[in-house]
Amino acid sequence: MLLVTLAVTAGCAGEAKMVKLETSMGDIVIELDEENAPVTVKNFLSYIEEGFYDGTIFHRVIANFMIQGGGFTADMKQKKTREPIVNEASNGLKNERGTIAMARMPDPDSATSQFFINHRNNSRLDYVEGSNAGYTVFGKVAEGIDVVDTIAAVKTARKGRYSDVPVKAVMIKSAKVVPGK
Repeated sequence: MLLVTLAVTAGCAGEAKMVKLETSMGDIVIELDEENAPVTVKNFLSYIEEGFYDGTIFHRVIANFMIQGGGFTADMKQKKTREPIVNEASNGLKNERGTIAMARMPDPDSATSQFFINHRNNSRLDYVEGSNAGYTVFGKVAEGIDVVDTIAAVKTARKGRYSDVPVKAVMIKSAKVVPGK
C-alpha cells in the first residue's frame, strides 16, 4: 500500500503558498497560484485545513495523462463535499506536465474537492473561449515530478464501476499546511 501525506502551509506576505505531498514514493512539492486562481486555491486550502483529504486515495491513475485524488476512501466510497466552486480555467494557466488542476463533472462550475496532477501536457483540457470551458489549473509541481511519474506507473484495474484504480491503494494519510518559498 502506498502512503501519501499532503502537507500545505500558508506563506508570509510575498511568499508563494506551497503544498508538500509526502508519499512513501518520495515528496512532491506544489506551488499554488493564488493570484491566478484565488477561488480554487482558497477552496483547496479549506479542504486541507479541515482534514478532508485524510484517508483518501489517488483513485484514478492514467499514465501519460494524470493522477487524480481527493474524493474517495480506500473502499471507493465518495466523501461528501461542500458546494461546487466557479471554474477559473480562463485564468491563462495551461494543463501542462506537472500542473495541478481541479477535477469536475461536465458542468464547468462543478469542481469540489477532487484534483489531478497532469502527467503530460494536456492542451485538450485548457480553456478555449467559446468552445472549451477547460479545467482550472491552480499550481505546479516545484519538486518531485519523478514521484508523479512513479505513481502514474502503478498497476491499475477496474473496481466496481470505476476504472484506472490503483491495484495497491495510493493513500493520502494527512494534509498539512507548510511554509512557502
